[in-house]
Amino acid sequence: MSNLTVLVVGATGSIGRHVVTEAIAAGHRVRALVRSLERGAGFPAAAERVVGDVTRPETLAAAVAGVDAIVFTLGSTGQGAAGARAVDYEGVRNVIAALGRRPVRVALMTAIGVTDRDGQYNRSTQAHDWKRRSERLIRVSGLEYTIVRPGWFDYNQPDQHQLVFLQGDRRHAGTAADGVVARQQIAQVLVASLASEAASRKTLELVAEVGPAQVDLNPLFDALSMDPAGSLDAVKDVANMPLDGEPADVRRDLEAAAMD
Repeated sequence: MSNLTVLVVGATGSIGRHVVTEAIAAGHRVRALVRSLERGAGFPAAAERVVGDVTRPETLAAAVAGVDAIVFTLGSTGQGAAGARAVDYEGVRNVIAALGRRPVRVALMTAIGVTDRDGQYNRSTQAHDWKRRSERLIRVSGLEYTIVRPGWFDYNQPDQHQLVFLQGDRRHAGTAADGVVARQQIAQVLVASLASEAASRKTLELVAEVGPAQVDLNPLFDALSMDPAGSLDAVKDVANMPLDGEPADVRRDLEAAAMD
């Protein structure tokens, strides 16, 4: 899959800007979702800017029109529980709903440790829970997807170039001890997944270790297990978010997102 029209949601963020650059370099047509044209003023000339806001569903029709793929790098850091729900979860829900059942390829960035419900970070922000709910929306949608849970951004040492894909989300220190990865590396994996059949319907934790960078990521994607068909959660994830304990409106969103 090459020469895709790719919508980048979260394009003005620290990861999204790298995704825009990576996607253009990969030969894709890039559309950057921005809340104002001024916010996207620094993008390469090849990037189309389209104005919209993920918290306002009525503004998203133009953004999703004619796209082949969507990369989500949106984040609510510092906005507390209300922001985590509105941006990390409802933002994804609103964009998917705006598609109107049209098939696209999705790459969604969440976070390493997203299944850790008892850590101090999640207890204070609920950010992990809302990001995990956004993952569930993507899985039930029937869309082809790759979900990337990166480690701590840009804590890399100069020789940590080798990407490592993990599954099961067992690193819950809540510090850089969980793993580190550069922002550019995260963007590389997200964009590469769009054109990789081996990456389809897979969820991974992404870190970088000492060693040379890989040119071809397909062997890494190929070695991963697929998420079980019909499952809300990723392969090997701990089952600690029972559906019957979820808010009623979240359960309704899952029902609405499921394709016929």
